[in-house]
Amino acid sequence: MKSLSTVVLAATLLLPALLSRAVEIAGIGGSYAVPVSSMKEVRNKTTIIQQTDFSCGSAAIATLLSHQYGFQVTEQVVFEEMYANGEQQKIRKEGFSLLDMKLFLERHGFQADGFEQPLDTLKEAKIPAIVLIKDRGYNHFVVIKGLKDDRVLIGDPARGTRSIPRSTFDAMWNSRLLFVIHNKTNMAKFNEAVDWRSAPPAPIVGSIGDQFRNVALPKFGPGDF
Repeated sequence: MKSLSTVVLAATLLLPALLSRAVEIAGIGGSYAVPVSSMKEVRNKTTIIQQTDFSCGSAAIATLLSHQYGFQVTEQVVFEEMYANGEQQKIRKEGFSLLDMKLFLERHGFQADGFEQPLDTLKEAKIPAIVLIKDRGYNHFVVIKGLKDDRVLIGDPARGTRSIPRSTFDAMWNSRLLFVIHNKTNMAKFNEAVDWRSAPPAPIVGSIGDQFRNVALPKFGPGDF
């Protein structure tokens, strides 16, 4: 007879696989197969996860285009193009800058700039943005996907889609700069229900790199996007 510890170990090893499969639930007159997704799968459904410590910028661009503008592109494609056209030594040390991202978007027909605007401007304009936050001493790019009540919905390349308290976000958002696409607002998706369903409230973690250092990007003041 197998020991209890052996059975527990086997069940633990099988759990991740079971979470991503359909499970049988008994019902009246029969049973029903209900698909079950892991928390990781849910969080990553509408946010593209970065593949390296210094690629949160390319993952943020891929998330913004693929999930907020319907322009499908992978992080690898974004990474390779921005790396090939950027200052490679600096990128390896600090990660991608907003200028790298701006130039990539321009090559694909998207006009983007940084605007010093209140966060609520995004809700009024109904457009997403990429912002630089500082968490635990590290700079990190995330996508603002929505705003609701006192929570901010973000696509975090390190940990997926999540919502965080507005006060927590404000404390990390030191630059007060919204990097937005402003020539295709009719394509933009903001405050989408599918994103909120993918966003369990939880803290975020930082990513290695100082992607915002020495960025030669104009900062626009008050005004329309």
